[in-house]
Amino acid sequence: MSKDPRFTEKVRDVVGLYLNPPENAVVVSLDEKTQVQALDRTQPMLPLRPGQVERRTHDYKRNGVVDLYAALEVATGKVVGRCKDSHTGQDFLSFLKAVERTFRRGELHVILDNSSTHKTPDVQEWLGAHPRVVFHFNPDERVVAEPGRRVLQHPHEALVKASEFPSRVALRRHIEAFLKNWNDNPTPFVWTKSSRRIVRDHRRMLARISRAEH
Repeated sequence: MSKDPRFTEKVRDVVGLYLNPPENAVVVSLDEKTQVQALDRTQPMLPLRPGQVERRTHDYKRNGVVDLYAALEVATGKVVGRCKDSHTGQDFLSFLKAVERTFRRGELHVILDNSSTHKTPDVQEWLGAHPRVVFHFNPDERVVAEPGRRVLQHPHEALVKASEFPSRVALRRHIEAFLKNWNDNPTPFVWTKSSRRIVRDHRRMLARISRAEH
């Protein structure tokens, strides 16, 4: 359960953007998946043959990691995605600039978590110079971060199924191809639960916890 003292205020703010975004504005849900591993099998696959199923080794070689940044445009389902070699404030700012260049007109509302890389002095300075970009911080990842989290989940599932990447370059290409295919047929994310219901359910859960006997 969230311990944020501004939980109710933030829920109303973020859910309001999902359900009733400002006119002529763009709303994106931004999230990151760090340390995505380029894994490869230690031995080549043994192919299918009469009387023998296809076989793979159970262990992997680790060929490095990448950090995946993604921003889902809530209204259309389109995604801006980038792979980075690290996870720093500068990496985040570089991605944020790419998102801002993609959506050039009107206000740009960015829903994101409270990571320290999102609040560095460089990021704050850039936001001051770009007042049309407005941050909205999630009060709780599990409550209102679903769009950004879900868009990262799908490429990650595809990576697990492929599971053979001899290098970080191969991993990057796979992710980029997946995101391109996603954007060829995007699906808008439709939010249905009101902020009133979320706050009510949260308060009920807190009340049950406070009454529980240990």
